[in-house]
Parts: sequence; structure tokens; C-alpha cells
Amino acid sequence: MAADPSALPPFTGMTLDRASVERKDAGWVRRLLEDPASRAILAGPEGLVVTSDGDGAGGGDGAPALVRAAVPDVARHEPILLGLDGATALFAADVGAPDAPDLGEAVDGRALMGLREAGALLAPGEAGLAAYVMALLNWHRRHRFCANCGHATDVGEAGYSRHCPRCGANHFPRTDPVVIMTVEHEDQLLLGRRAGWPAGRLSVLAGFVSPGESAEEAVTREVQEESGIIARDPVFVASQPWPFPASLMLGFHAVSDGGEPHATDGELEEVHWLHRDAILEATAGGDPGFQLPPPVSIARFLIDRWLAS
Repeated sequence: MAADPSALPPFTGMTLDRASVERKDAGWVRRLLEDPASRAILAGPEGLVVTSDGDGAGGGDGAPALVRAAVPDVARHEPILLGLDGATALFAADVGAPDAPDLGEAVDGRALMGLREAGALLAPGEAGLAAYVMALLNWHRRHRFCANCGHATDVGEAGYSRHCPRCGANHFPRTDPVVIMTVEHEDQLLLGRRAGWPAGRLSVLAGFVSPGESAEEAVTREVQEESGIIARDPVFVASQPWPFPASLMLGFHAVSDGGEPHATDGELEEVHWLHRDAILEATAGGDPGFQLPPPVSIARFLIDRWLAS
């Protein structure tokens, strides 16, 4: 059965107050770090530390949740403030950082869950928080040195910037916009298989927005470049953070007057028009000869939304 078309894409729904103004006050941040009620989410390059024993946000019901560790043990060396959960400050701690402190019991016996798995298993708000944590920590890992002069940078604004003490440059987290789209013609969707994907795995088309290009222009360009098909009338549907490592997926729906698709730019190994009946069979667990993307992706969200229309 198709998903509820009114539902939000996975990795959305994070509800923290990001404290964008208050975080610029170093004294305020220091008081939060010293507050015994403050907590930290633990994550490394391979995933997030989760628990099901009640010391996360799962309430001890056996469902996985992100570990919320005491801040003095894990986040003082380089504080990354996520925001405020009500009156409680929430930080992020990179357990994979070279200079990370010994986390001791905070990590021992806990599971490390990859972000894709987290998106499928955590409650929606927790999954959104997981995406936020990984996106922010990914950026800090990749920007420890100044792009202008190469000097080591310092954390600023409690994690929302990095400052170069040599040349004075301030660097801010960046997100790469990517368009991803269902393209419809006579009750068919345009689906393709990217180079390197397993045989039979198909998805909707996608690509990065180029400099000086609108998202709508990127939709029509990417479809034509990858398949030779002319798409028109792109309409925005929904967006999804996709921190692998730093993308924002912009979901669109477009229509086409048809044509014979063919892989044209080397990014796709195959591309086809697939009828609604075959796609429905795939979502129902049948074997139409191909597999759709997993539910954690906005690609599947867009496909399910089209099926429900």
C-alpha cells in the first residue's frame, strides 16, 4: 500500500530551538556546558550511538533512541551546541575526533547505528535530530583548516561557524542543493539505475544544482542530460536533509510528452519508463524485475506520493 502522501519525508521534523542568537554569547554557552542537566548526542563518522535501555529518548520501551550523555564527560573540549529541548541544552560530541576525550561508560555497550538505519528505525523526531547531528559534525570534520590560508580554525558560535585566527576568515556550514524528481508520462514514471548500483535497483533521477541555476532549471537540465527526455512544468513537492555528507534534496514532480529514454551522460547505466502497475507490484513486495529505493529516502517518498495521487 502506498504511503500517506501528507506524511513528511524521513529525516525531517527536528524540533529543537537552534538558539541562533543566544549561541553567539560565549558566557551563555559556558553556563550551559556547566549545567548538570545539559546533555550531548554522541556520533562518529560511521554513525550515532544509540540505546534501548531508557537513557535516550525512547522511554525504556525497547525502541532505539539516541544516547543523551552528560555533557561534562564528552563535549567540553570543542562544544557543538545543537539547541534547546525545552529548558535542556543539547550538544553534539564527535566520538571519532582525534582529540575526543575518553567517553568511557557513555559509549561502552551501546550500539553504533548508521544514519540510513537510524532514519528507518528511530522515531521521526529522533531521526531528524540524527540527520542534524551528522550534518553538523560532518561539516566540522571537513573544515578544520581555513580554505583561504590553510591555518587551523577554531569553533565559533558554539558550532555554527569556524574562525581562522591567522587571516580572520569566518567559515559557515554549507549545504549542497540537489534536485530529485518524479517525471510522469501517461501513467508511467521515468526510473534509472546509476553506474555501480546492483542490477535491478532503480530510482528517480537526481542531480546537483549548478551555479547560477534555479532548482526548476536544474530539474529539466538533469532529466535531459541523463535520459534524453524533455521534462516540463516542474513543481516543488518537499525537501529532505541528506547528510551524505552535506546535501539538501529538493523534491519535484514534472511531466513529459514522452520519448524513448536512453542513458546519455555516463551517470546512468539504464533508464526506462515504468508503468504504475509494475511500480505498485514492487511496493507490495512482488517481483516485477526491479527494486525501488528504501523508504528512508525522499526518492521513495516521491514515488509513493505519485502512486497515491
